Formats: sequence, C-alpha cells, structure tokens
Amino acid sequence: MDEREKESLKEDLKSLILRTYEVEEKYKELSKSYEKLQNTIYEIIESLPNAIWILERDKIFLQNSEAKKISKILPKIETDKNSYELEFENKIFLIKINQTDQKTIITATDITEQKRSERLASMGQIAAHLSHEIRNPIGSLALLSSTLLKRVDIKNKPLVLEIKKALWRIERIVKSTLLFTKGVSISLDSFYIEELSEELEEAIEFYDFSKDIDFIFNLPKKIMRGDFDLLSIVFQNFIYNAIDAIEESDEERGEINLSYRENKNFHIFKITDNGKEIEDKKILYEPFKTTKTKGHGLGLALSLEIVKAHNGDIKLLENEKGFEIRIKKL
Repeated sequence: MDEREKESLKEDLKSLILRTYEVEEKYKELSKSYEKLQNTIYEIIESLPNAIWILERDKIFLQNSEAKKISKILPKIETDKNSYELEFENKIFLIKINQTDQKTIITATDITEQKRSERLASMGQIAAHLSHEIRNPIGSLALLSSTLLKRVDIKNKPLVLEIKKALWRIERIVKSTLLFTKGVSISLDSFYIEELSEELEEAIEFYDFSKDIDFIFNLPKKIMRGDFDLLSIVFQNFIYNAIDAIEESDEERGEINLSYRENKNFHIFKITDNGKEIEDKKILYEPFKTTKTKGHGLGLALSLEIVKAHNGDIKLLENEKGFEIRIKKL
C-alpha cells in the first residue's frame, strides 16, 4: 500500500469515526427524547383519577398509583369484554378495556357515589309518592282518634292513646321523608333554648319504650336564632336513637343527657346515653340504612342536612357514647 492509499484510508477512518460519534449523539438524543416521552406518558397516566393498567402479554407493562391501590381487582377483570360494571370491596367500578395488537389497556373508574345517588333519587321519588298517598288517610285517622278519645269510656282511653301514638310516629316518618326528598330550607327566628326541652318532653310521651329512663335536659333560658321546628326534629331524632340504644342494651335502667355550652361562634349541644354501642359507624348518616331493630334510616341523615343548613356540624364523641351538635351563631 503506497502513501496515497494510506492517507486515503486514514481519511476514511476519520470520517467513519466522526459518523460513529454523530450516530452515538443522535442515539443519545433519541434515548433522551424517548425517556422524556415515557415520563410524559407516565405523568399523564398518573394524573388521571381512575385506575389504569397497560398489559403486554398478560403482564403489567405500566400502571398508575390508583391502580396499585386496588391491585387485587385486576385478576377479577374479564378482558374479553369492552365495558361493564364490577363490584369489588363494597364499591362499584366501571371497567373499560381497549385491545391493540400487543397491548391491553384497562381502566377502572369508581362510580359508587354516582350509583348511590341514582339509587337514592329513585328511592326518594318512591318514598315521596308514598308519603303523599299516606298523608291524607293518616290525617283523617288522627282527627277521628282525637274525637274518639273525648267520647270513649275511661277504661278504653289507653287503647285510643296507643292509636294516637302510632299515628304520630307514622306522621313523623312521612314528614321526615318529605323533608329529605324535597330538601331542607330553614326559616330563621329567635327562641329560648330551654323551649327545646319542653318540645322533647312532649315528643317522648308519644314514643314507646319499656325501660325506666332518666331524661336529664340541662338547657339554658338563652336566646338563639334558628329554625325551631327543624332543630326540634334534630334533637328528637337523637333522643329517639338513644332510647332505642338503651332498649337494645343489657342495661336495666337508662340515662340520656342533653347539655349545652357555647363558644364565640357556635351553640354546642352534647347528647349522651348508656345504651348499646353503635354497630356500624360508617353508615351513620347513610339514608335508608340502619342497624336498629326499628327505624327507617332517615333520622340522622335528615338531622345532618338540617344542621348543615344552619352552618353547623355533628361529631361522634370518642370518650363517651354520644354526639356533639354545633349550630352556628346567627
């Protein structure tokens, strides 16, 4: 090989090395771009509120944190379907599946609240319709029983009083149902807090219970603003729940306390009892759900709506069996 050929070979080698460097730089740029694209795709998937899995040959290629939270649902998903609802761990998920040549994309969206709202709306419409249908005959029966009480022999008066109690309870259920389905609208007025005691004592007379129960109401002669009728319903519901808890407990004698205090912003009521412990705290305010042997499951749900309408809140006590009800000072 002569000198000219050697120089030519050197130039070719230099050119090849330069091209190799260029290819390497391009590869690095492409790798960075691909990595950036992957990160962007992952950030997009991670930002979505529903669970997402991307499967490749039935193995997880990519998933977001929402998917990791409910990872046990993945084996239960039927990948031969396009879209369906799946119940898992007391929740309802909308499952959607898209198939590509090599990958399967699965999304699971929690639609529990949506289904619950639909179910409540349907139940509410039925309940409202029934309440309207029941209201008129109940009103007639209440009027007739009041007339009968004035005319009946004294020995039969207890029987008529029991009829009046039963009618009063039905009227209360009807009123609660209509309030819940129509929505709570408060009418503000001033009243003495101690007037709630009188209202509760009268309401207790219409409620059936077999045990001896001491009712201790410590409410002050202090003016507050609120909807007296609706707040009376709130406290009636809590007192009735306390009575039912005592009736279902092993205690021979019951005690229910209603007390009051205040701070700068709130009227604060505390209701405690020595009855049976609450079985399922998760469904306390769930409409139409109850663990009691009697009741329609609307009491606490309606009470919460009324208290919220007064810009207040309800808290389950930790160290005592009972509740704290806070009503915003207006």
